[in-house]
Amino acid sequence: MSQQCTQDPPHRFFRCRNPFKILFKKNNSARLSPKLLSLLNNFETNLTVSIRELIPKDKNDIISVSWMIQAMESLCVTHKSIRTLVTDLELPVSDLEENLIYIYSDISLKLLELCNAFTSEIDRLNHGNLLLKFAFSKLETNNCSKEFSLSHLDSWNQHMVSKNRRIENCGAVLSRLVESMDHHHLSKKAKKKHSAEGKVLLRALYGVKVKTLYIFSVFAAAFSGSSKNLFYLTIPKEMEELPWAQAFMELQNMINPEIKNTFLSDKFTVIKDLEAVETGVKKLYSEVQEGSVPILLVEPLKKSVILLSERFELVSKETRCLSKMVISARDALFESLWTKYAKELGVTLPPMVKLKSVKTCL
Repeated sequence: MSQQCTQDPPHRFFRCRNPFKILFKKNNSARLSPKLLSLLNNFETNLTVSIRELIPKDKNDIISVSWMIQAMESLCVTHKSIRTLVTDLELPVSDLEENLIYIYSDISLKLLELCNAFTSEIDRLNHGNLLLKFAFSKLETNNCSKEFSLSHLDSWNQHMVSKNRRIENCGAVLSRLVESMDHHHLSKKAKKKHSAEGKVLLRALYGVKVKTLYIFSVFAAAFSGSSKNLFYLTIPKEMEELPWAQAFMELQNMINPEIKNTFLSDKFTVIKDLEAVETGVKKLYSEVQEGSVPILLVEPLKKSVILLSERFELVSKETRCLSKMVISARDALFESLWTKYAKELGVTLPPMVKLKSVKTCL
């Protein structure tokens, strides 16, 4: 699954001037009301903690399925907090109409596309696990030929090296997400001044985008077997004093070198749990080739595959949960605009039509 690793240049968010620069001036926070300052500080403190919790304590956790579950859970919480922040800020119509809805709507579409790609890949991997379970059941009955047993193991190997078009497209989607970070400064509308509430939300959205983009790049690299999808995101100087910036850089500096070293070692995959299963299948294949039926080897390997399937399902569940949260946060922005318009016009507008989302979050 892995491909040759190359040293890729770091991804910079802004090719031209930084559209968020005004949001990160040192005296900017002093201009906020106590309420807005409290909302911003609480949000960024929680974001910092959530990023720091994702820094692996041990290299063996890079990249484990447990870490992938934790990362998706963390993103769900972060995107849920954005929805809450939108409600608490009570944004003016001007901010909602001109910039914020466009910015979040644009990024949300790309995030949903990536979420769908990840869940499709998990489905593909779990189909491979089903092939292994079937092969194990045949080996345990000990009533099939060596060629028949090997053919089932070969089927698994062929399935695992096959390509998923959605995953192959992740790199392009991620690149467009980076481009979206500096898109709105080209807009004439963006040159208008934001309200204090709008500045708080834009600053919060920046942190959410950075965290989401990086974690998604890790997933894309792990699933595609290519380091080209792994981002190293640089934080502009005027943003380095953000509470979460140091934790984010530590996260990248811990994970990226380990993933790239794994790619260079030409291992089957960077996902530790899947790599362990592949190593076990190799041993089993060799034993079967020699004419033996190693039941002692089959039993623990079978348990590992069952556990891996269950853990992949949890990753899929959290990914679907994230999709729901992204849609919910986008709905919150539209609802705020809808309500503000109704107040300004002095009329009662019909209820908004919301996108349906799968109920996966408990």
